[in-house]
Amino acid sequence: MSEHDDTELHHAVSPTDHVLTELQLYGWRPFADEPDPRPLPDGDHVTGAVADIFDALVATLADTRLEPDLDDLLWSVSNVFHRAVLRIERQLDDNEQAQRRLQCEQDGTEIKAVELENLTAQGQTMIERRDAFELMRDQAADHYEQHIGSAWRPRTGSMVNHRHLTSAMIDSRDFLAARRKAETEVMLPNGPKIALTGGLDFNNHQLIWDVLDKVHAKHPDMVLIHGKSPKGAELIAAKWAENRKVPQVGFAPNWDKHGRSAPFKRNDAMLDILPIGVIVFPGTGIQDNLADKAKKLGIKSHDFRKKDDA
Repeated sequence: MSEHDDTELHHAVSPTDHVLTELQLYGWRPFADEPDPRPLPDGDHVTGAVADIFDALVATLADTRLEPDLDDLLWSVSNVFHRAVLRIERQLDDNEQAQRRLQCEQDGTEIKAVELENLTAQGQTMIERRDAFELMRDQAADHYEQHIGSAWRPRTGSMVNHRHLTSAMIDSRDFLAARRKAETEVMLPNGPKIALTGGLDFNNHQLIWDVLDKVHAKHPDMVLIHGKSPKGAELIAAKWAENRKVPQVGFAPNWDKHGRSAPFKRNDAMLDILPIGVIVFPGTGIQDNLADKAKKLGIKSHDFRKKDDA
Protein backbone atom coordinates (compact mmCIF):
# COMPACT_ATOMS: atom_id res chain seq x y z
CA MET A 1 0.00 0.00 0.00
CA SER A 2 1.55 3.34 -1.07
CA GLU A 3 2.06 6.28 1.24
CA HIS A 4 -0.74 8.27 -0.43
CA ASP A 5 -3.10 5.41 -1.06
CA ASP A 6 -6.67 6.69 -0.69
CA THR A 7 -7.99 3.20 -0.13
CA GLU A 8 -6.70 3.01 3.46
CA LEU A 9 -9.40 1.82 5.85
CA HIS A 10 -11.06 4.38 8.13
CA HIS A 11 -10.08 3.98 11.76
CA ALA A 12 -12.86 4.04 14.34
CA VAL A 13 -12.95 7.16 16.52
CA SER A 14 -12.45 6.43 20.19
CA PRO A 15 -14.92 7.79 22.76
CA THR A 16 -12.13 9.86 24.30
CA ASP A 17 -11.31 11.45 20.95
CA HIS A 18 -15.01 12.24 20.45
CA VAL A 19 -15.21 14.00 23.83
CA LEU A 20 -12.04 16.01 23.15
CA THR A 21 -13.33 17.05 19.73
CA GLU A 22 -16.63 18.19 21.28
CA LEU A 23 -14.76 20.23 23.88
CA GLN A 24 -12.62 21.87 21.19
CA LEU A 25 -15.62 22.75 19.06
CA TYR A 26 -18.21 23.74 21.64
CA GLY A 27 -16.49 24.03 25.01
CA TRP A 28 -17.73 22.41 28.23
CA ARG A 29 -21.50 21.88 28.34
CA PRO A 30 -23.29 20.35 31.33
CA PHE A 31 -25.85 17.66 30.70
CA ALA A 32 -29.47 18.36 31.64
CA ASP A 33 -29.16 16.40 34.89
CA GLU A 34 -25.85 17.97 35.98
CA PRO A 35 -25.28 21.14 38.01
CA ASP A 36 -23.34 23.81 36.12
CA PRO A 37 -20.06 24.66 37.90
CA ARG A 38 -19.32 27.72 35.76
CA PRO A 39 -19.46 31.08 37.56
CA LEU A 40 -22.19 33.67 37.15
CA PRO A 41 -21.33 36.86 35.27
CA ASP A 42 -19.93 39.68 37.35
CA GLY A 43 -22.64 42.03 38.60
CA ASP A 44 -20.85 45.15 37.36
CA HIS A 45 -20.42 43.57 33.92
CA VAL A 46 -24.14 42.74 33.79
CA THR A 47 -25.08 46.28 34.76
CA GLY A 48 -22.77 47.70 32.12
CA ALA A 49 -24.07 45.35 29.42
CA VAL A 50 -27.71 46.31 30.07
CA ALA A 51 -26.78 49.99 29.98
CA ASP A 52 -24.93 49.48 26.69
CA ILE A 53 -28.00 47.80 25.14
CA PHE A 54 -30.24 50.74 25.99
CA ASP A 55 -27.68 53.37 25.01
CA ALA A 56 -27.08 51.65 21.66
CA LEU A 57 -30.79 51.47 20.81
CA VAL A 58 -31.49 55.05 21.89
CA ALA A 59 -28.45 56.42 20.06
CA THR A 60 -29.34 54.50 16.89
CA LEU A 61 -33.08 55.16 16.71
CA ALA A 62 -33.45 58.63 18.26
CA ASP A 63 -34.09 61.43 15.78
CA THR A 64 -34.91 58.90 13.06
CA ARG A 65 -38.11 57.62 11.46
CA LEU A 66 -37.98 54.64 13.88
CA GLU A 67 -38.08 56.76 17.03
CA PRO A 68 -41.86 56.16 17.53
CA ASP A 69 -41.04 52.45 17.93
CA LEU A 70 -38.39 53.07 20.58
CA ASP A 71 -40.84 52.84 23.50
CA ASP A 72 -42.02 49.34 22.51
CA LEU A 73 -38.49 48.15 21.78
CA LEU A 74 -37.10 49.30 25.13
CA TRP A 75 -40.11 47.80 26.94
CA SER A 76 -39.45 44.48 25.16
CA VAL A 77 -35.79 44.50 26.23
CA SER A 78 -36.87 44.64 29.88
CA ASN A 79 -39.52 42.01 29.23
CA VAL A 80 -36.95 39.57 27.81
CA PHE A 81 -35.25 39.42 31.21
CA HIS A 82 -38.60 39.25 33.02
CA ARG A 83 -39.71 36.26 30.92
CA ALA A 84 -36.42 34.55 31.74
CA VAL A 85 -37.23 34.98 35.44
CA LEU A 86 -40.69 33.44 34.97
CA ARG A 87 -39.25 30.52 32.99
CA ILE A 88 -36.69 29.72 35.69
CA GLU A 89 -39.38 30.00 38.37
CA ARG A 90 -41.33 27.26 36.57
CA GLN A 91 -38.19 25.14 36.44
CA LEU A 92 -37.70 25.74 40.17
CA ASP A 93 -41.24 24.49 40.85
CA ASP A 94 -40.48 21.30 38.90
CA ASN A 95 -37.18 20.91 40.74
CA GLU A 96 -38.91 21.29 44.11
CA GLN A 97 -41.46 18.61 43.25
CA ALA A 98 -38.68 16.29 42.06
CA GLN A 99 -36.78 16.84 45.32
CA ARG A 100 -39.88 16.05 47.38
CA ARG A 101 -40.45 12.87 45.38
CA LEU A 102 -36.83 11.75 45.79
CA GLN A 103 -36.95 12.49 49.53
CA CYS A 104 -39.74 9.93 49.80
CA GLU A 105 -37.84 7.45 47.60
CA GLN A 106 -34.63 7.48 49.64
CA ASP A 107 -33.74 3.87 50.43
CA GLY A 108 -30.22 4.27 51.79
CA THR A 109 -28.53 3.53 48.46
CA GLU A 110 -25.82 5.77 47.06
CA ILE A 111 -27.65 6.15 43.74
CA LYS A 112 -30.73 7.76 45.31
CA ALA A 113 -28.58 9.94 47.56
CA VAL A 114 -26.51 11.21 44.62
CA GLU A 115 -29.67 11.92 42.59
CA LEU A 116 -31.04 14.03 45.46
CA GLU A 117 -27.71 15.85 45.86
CA ASN A 118 -27.69 16.66 42.12
CA LEU A 119 -31.26 17.95 42.25
CA THR A 120 -30.40 20.14 45.23
CA ALA A 121 -27.36 21.55 43.43
CA GLN A 122 -29.44 22.19 40.31
CA GLY A 123 -32.06 23.98 42.40
CA GLN A 124 -29.40 26.23 43.94
CA THR A 125 -28.07 27.05 40.48
CA MET A 126 -31.59 27.91 39.31
CA ILE A 127 -32.03 30.27 42.26
CA GLU A 128 -28.76 32.04 41.40
CA ARG A 129 -29.75 32.27 37.71
CA ARG A 130 -33.16 33.67 38.64
CA ASP A 131 -31.59 36.30 40.90
CA ALA A 132 -29.17 37.28 38.12
CA PHE A 133 -32.00 37.77 35.63
CA GLU A 134 -33.97 39.74 38.22
CA LEU A 135 -30.97 42.07 38.48
CA MET A 136 -30.92 42.45 34.67
CA ARG A 137 -34.67 43.11 34.56
CA ASP A 138 -34.50 45.70 37.34
CA GLN A 139 -31.58 47.46 35.67
CA ALA A 140 -33.44 47.42 32.37
CA ALA A 141 -36.58 48.80 34.06
CA ASP A 142 -34.53 51.67 35.52
CA HIS A 143 -33.08 52.52 32.11
CA TYR A 144 -36.54 52.30 30.54
CA GLU A 145 -37.90 54.81 33.05
CA GLN A 146 -34.87 57.05 32.53
CA HIS A 147 -35.26 57.16 28.73
CA ILE A 148 -39.05 57.00 28.37
CA GLY A 149 -40.12 58.85 31.50
CA SER A 150 -42.61 56.28 32.80
CA ALA A 151 -42.19 53.23 35.00
CA TRP A 152 -41.80 49.81 33.38
CA ARG A 153 -44.44 47.26 34.41
CA PRO A 154 -44.74 43.63 33.25
CA ARG A 155 -47.94 42.51 31.55
CA THR A 156 -47.75 39.10 33.23
CA GLY A 157 -46.33 38.08 36.58
CA SER A 158 -45.05 40.34 39.34
CA MET A 159 -41.73 42.10 39.84
CA VAL A 160 -40.60 40.19 42.91
CA ASN A 161 -36.94 40.75 43.72
CA HIS A 162 -35.57 37.91 45.83
CA ARG A 163 -32.37 39.83 46.55
CA HIS A 164 -34.48 42.15 48.70
CA LEU A 165 -35.43 39.29 51.04
CA THR A 166 -33.33 40.48 53.96
CA SER A 167 -32.07 38.23 56.73
CA ALA A 168 -34.58 39.86 59.08
CA MET A 169 -37.47 38.85 56.80
CA ILE A 170 -36.13 35.31 56.49
CA ASP A 171 -35.67 35.05 60.25
CA SER A 172 -39.22 36.34 60.70
CA ARG A 173 -40.62 33.73 58.31
CA ASP A 174 -38.67 30.98 60.06
CA PHE A 175 -39.99 32.21 63.41
CA LEU A 176 -43.61 32.20 62.21
CA ALA A 177 -43.22 28.73 60.71
CA ALA A 178 -41.69 27.43 63.93
CA ARG A 179 -44.48 29.07 65.93
CA ARG A 180 -47.18 27.43 63.81
CA LYS A 181 -45.45 24.07 64.23
CA ALA A 182 -45.20 24.54 67.99
CA GLU A 183 -48.88 25.50 68.26
CA THR A 184 -49.87 22.41 66.28
CA GLU A 185 -47.79 20.14 68.50
CA VAL A 186 -49.32 21.69 71.62
CA MET A 187 -52.80 20.78 70.37
CA LEU A 188 -51.78 17.16 69.80
CA PRO A 189 -52.16 14.93 72.86
CA ASN A 190 -49.07 13.21 74.18
CA GLY A 191 -48.54 9.58 73.33
CA PRO A 192 -47.68 7.40 70.33
CA LYS A 193 -49.77 8.34 67.31
CA ILE A 194 -51.63 5.62 65.39
CA ALA A 195 -53.09 6.71 62.05
CA LEU A 196 -56.15 4.98 60.61
CA THR A 197 -57.73 5.26 57.18
CA GLY A 198 -60.65 3.45 55.56
CA GLY A 199 -63.33 3.92 52.93
CA LEU A 200 -66.77 5.42 53.41
CA ASP A 201 -68.38 2.08 52.47
CA PHE A 202 -66.32 -0.12 54.78
CA ASN A 203 -68.50 -0.94 57.80
CA ASN A 204 -66.99 -4.03 59.39
CA HIS A 205 -67.44 -2.84 62.96
CA GLN A 206 -66.17 -6.06 64.51
CA LEU A 207 -62.89 -6.08 62.58
CA ILE A 208 -62.19 -2.39 63.21
CA TRP A 209 -62.83 -2.64 66.95
CA ASP A 210 -60.83 -5.86 67.29
CA VAL A 211 -57.84 -4.37 65.51
CA LEU A 212 -57.94 -1.17 67.54
CA ASP A 213 -58.33 -3.12 70.80
CA LYS A 214 -55.17 -5.10 70.00
CA VAL A 215 -53.22 -1.94 69.18
CA HIS A 216 -54.52 -0.27 72.34
CA ALA A 217 -53.42 -3.22 74.44
CA LYS A 218 -49.91 -2.81 73.07
CA HIS A 219 -49.92 1.00 73.33
CA PRO A 220 -52.20 2.01 76.25
CA ASP A 221 -51.28 5.69 75.85
CA MET A 222 -51.93 5.76 72.09
CA VAL A 223 -53.52 8.68 70.24
CA LEU A 224 -55.79 7.78 67.33
CA ILE A 225 -55.34 9.84 64.16
CA HIS A 226 -57.97 9.54 61.42
CA GLY A 227 -59.46 11.36 58.43
CA LYS A 228 -62.68 12.46 60.17
CA SER A 229 -64.94 10.95 57.53
CA PRO A 230 -68.69 11.30 58.20
CA LYS A 231 -69.29 7.56 57.76
CA GLY A 232 -67.50 4.28 57.18
CA ALA A 233 -64.31 3.00 58.77
CA GLU A 234 -63.08 6.31 60.16
CA LEU A 235 -66.39 7.13 61.84
CA ILE A 236 -66.44 3.66 63.41
CA ALA A 237 -62.88 4.22 64.65
CA ALA A 238 -63.90 7.58 66.13
CA LYS A 239 -66.76 5.88 68.00
CA TRP A 240 -64.31 3.25 69.28
CA ALA A 241 -62.04 6.00 70.62
CA GLU A 242 -64.94 7.68 72.40
CA ASN A 243 -65.98 4.35 73.95
CA ARG A 244 -62.43 3.43 75.04
CA LYS A 245 -61.60 6.96 76.23
CA VAL A 246 -58.67 7.12 73.79
CA PRO A 247 -57.55 10.60 72.69
CA GLN A 248 -58.24 11.18 69.00
CA VAL A 249 -57.46 13.85 66.41
CA GLY A 250 -59.43 14.11 63.18
CA PHE A 251 -57.82 15.58 60.06
CA ALA A 252 -60.69 16.74 57.88
CA PRO A 253 -59.88 17.58 54.23
CA ASN A 254 -59.80 21.30 53.45
CA TRP A 255 -61.93 21.28 50.30
CA ASP A 256 -62.10 25.08 50.04
CA LYS A 257 -58.32 25.44 49.96
CA HIS A 258 -57.19 22.34 48.09
CA GLY A 259 -60.17 21.31 45.97
CA ARG A 260 -60.05 17.77 44.62
CA SER A 261 -56.59 17.19 46.07
CA ALA A 262 -57.86 17.88 49.62
CA PRO A 263 -57.91 14.21 50.78
CA PHE A 264 -54.33 13.71 49.60
CA LYS A 265 -53.16 16.92 51.28
CA ARG A 266 -54.92 15.65 54.39
CA ASN A 267 -52.91 12.41 54.12
CA ASP A 268 -49.72 14.46 54.03
CA ALA A 269 -50.77 16.35 57.15
CA MET A 270 -51.48 13.09 59.00
CA LEU A 271 -48.06 11.72 58.10
CA ASP A 272 -46.30 14.97 58.97
CA ILE A 273 -46.81 14.21 62.67
CA LEU A 274 -44.94 10.90 62.12
CA PRO A 275 -47.30 8.26 63.52
CA ILE A 276 -45.60 5.08 64.71
CA GLY A 277 -48.04 2.97 62.71
CA VAL A 278 -50.78 3.17 60.09
CA ILE A 279 -53.90 0.99 59.94
CA VAL A 280 -55.34 0.73 56.42
CA PHE A 281 -58.82 -0.66 55.78
CA PRO A 282 -60.38 -1.13 52.32
CA GLY A 283 -61.38 2.02 50.48
CA THR A 284 -60.33 4.02 47.45
CA GLY A 285 -57.20 5.60 46.01
CA ILE A 286 -57.15 7.88 49.04
CA GLN A 287 -56.36 4.92 51.27
CA ASP A 288 -53.85 3.60 48.73
CA ASN A 289 -52.16 7.00 48.69
CA LEU A 290 -51.76 7.07 52.47
CA ALA A 291 -50.46 3.50 52.57
CA ASP A 292 -47.91 4.17 49.81
CA LYS A 293 -46.63 7.37 51.42
CA ALA A 294 -46.36 5.70 54.82
CA LYS A 295 -44.34 2.87 53.30
CA LYS A 296 -41.92 5.31 51.67
CA LEU A 297 -41.48 7.05 55.02
CA GLY A 298 -40.71 3.73 56.69
CA ILE A 299 -43.84 3.80 58.87
CA LYS A 300 -45.13 0.36 59.80
CA SER A 301 -48.50 -0.46 58.22
CA HIS A 302 -51.24 -2.89 59.21
CA ASP A 303 -52.92 -3.42 55.86
CA PHE A 304 -56.40 -4.97 55.77
CA ARG A 305 -57.32 -4.04 52.23
CA LYS A 306 -57.31 -7.69 51.15
CA LYS A 307 -59.09 -8.94 54.26
CA ASP A 308 -62.53 -7.43 53.78
CA ASP A 309 -64.98 -9.93 55.20
CA ALA A 310 -67.72 -7.39 55.77
